[in-house]
Amino acid sequence: MVLERMIEAGMNEFKENLMRFCQKDAQDELSPESAHAVTQGIQRAVAAAGRGAFRAYLEAKEERRDAVVVNGERYGYKYDSAKTFGTLWGEMAVTRGVYQNASDMKSHVPLDAAWGMAQEYLTLEVREAVAFSCTHVTPEETHALLEKSALFHPHPTQIKRCVEAMGRQVKKHEESLNARIREQERAPEATRVLAASLDGANVLLNEPGAKRGRPAERPQGPDGPAPQTAYRNAMVGSISFYGVVQEGHKGPQRLGCRYTSHMPEDHAVTFKRKFEAELDAAERHAPPGVVKMLVCDGARSIWNYIEQNERFGNYEKIIDYWHTLEHLSLAAEALFGKGSKEATAWYTKYRKKLLEQDLGARGVLHSMDYYETARGLSKTRRDDLATQRTFFERNQLKMTYADFRRRGLPIGSGPVEAACKTLVKTRLCRSGMRWSREGGQRILDLRTYVKSNRWDAFWKLYNELPAASGER
Repeated sequence: MVLERMIEAGMNEFKENLMRFCQKDAQDELSPESAHAVTQGIQRAVAAAGRGAFRAYLEAKEERRDAVVVNGERYGYKYDSAKTFGTLWGEMAVTRGVYQNASDMKSHVPLDAAWGMAQEYLTLEVREAVAFSCTHVTPEETHALLEKSALFHPHPTQIKRCVEAMGRQVKKHEESLNARIREQERAPEATRVLAASLDGANVLLNEPGAKRGRPAERPQGPDGPAPQTAYRNAMVGSISFYGVVQEGHKGPQRLGCRYTSHMPEDHAVTFKRKFEAELDAAERHAPPGVVKMLVCDGARSIWNYIEQNERFGNYEKIIDYWHTLEHLSLAAEALFGKGSKEATAWYTKYRKKLLEQDLGARGVLHSMDYYETARGLSKTRRDDLATQRTFFERNQLKMTYADFRRRGLPIGSGPVEAACKTLVKTRLCRSGMRWSREGGQRILDLRTYVKSNRWDAFWKLYNELPAASGER
């Protein structure tokens, strides 16, 4: 019976709206203009049919009673009221019965509660669509995109409220949500290497901070300079699963990757907790005998955290090869001059030695010492060289690239560097953007689910929260 009512309501709406929007254009001679007009008419008719069929479905489920009992409290029927919902087919008004308690201080709408819309305006499907979109673009851009590609067009303010509400729920339940997601996952069967990496990406915060660069020299208005804002380091972690080195490739095949990210925070306490939880799960799910390694750039704050943490005691450690090459290039410039043929030749020679010789880093140090004396460098160039020498001296035990390559292990931190761009920079560092820590974290939390291929698992578990906790 319910299905027949839905079919009848949907067909009536479709027919009525098709006649309304297409009657004239359908009779005109075929042209790009008439075809476009008919297409738009069909689109409107489909939207009306969707609303009509779904409204008929909901209203067929409405049951009028004298009273209902909710959590032990009696609510008596008072009146019928229409509420507008944002659905996949656009805004739709539904009439439902409203019940109130004995003091008339609280209301209850059984129909809204039954389909999870008691405190909601946007339906479940629309909430997912706008939240997923906002992990990639702004609410304003989401609105513009939906206007061109969908039958539903929530206002940017409605989209912002939806994402904010979701962010609050995720923050409250993040640990349990992520733990349940991780327990559903397994490492790829062919995994033989588990590689963890950490890095940071600067985010412009909407809070006071010291201005970088030269002092402003332009004339200023009566109110003085604009408020200064602070750049701070958001943290990103990647956990990559690698297989064997395939024929024709120099490094092992990356089979999968999971990410962690967090907005700037003193000592990155929350990020480290989240990163280690991800690493714990990855280790549990990895095959026996997997090689565990850490590959990061040369940031001292990151390596201090790694080297002072017993958690990483059984991990093999290596400095990202490409980061090392940046320092090698700077050393070549200090020794021979920027852009000189000698600098290029020296760099090329020792770049190859780092990859092919077990003591490549030691060879770089010996050569630096030799040419510093032989070439009689200026004080400025000696100082520049000293900086690079310190880097190689301090990290030479983490530059065993030849050994790692022989064993088919990765020597670059590409996954986490890419994650810094795709997770943080692409979304949070567009022109003019300034973030609160809370607002940025809302986006990072959702965006991390997307980039870790966890969105579907997250969304399923997220929508179990209301039933489990009674919060929405």
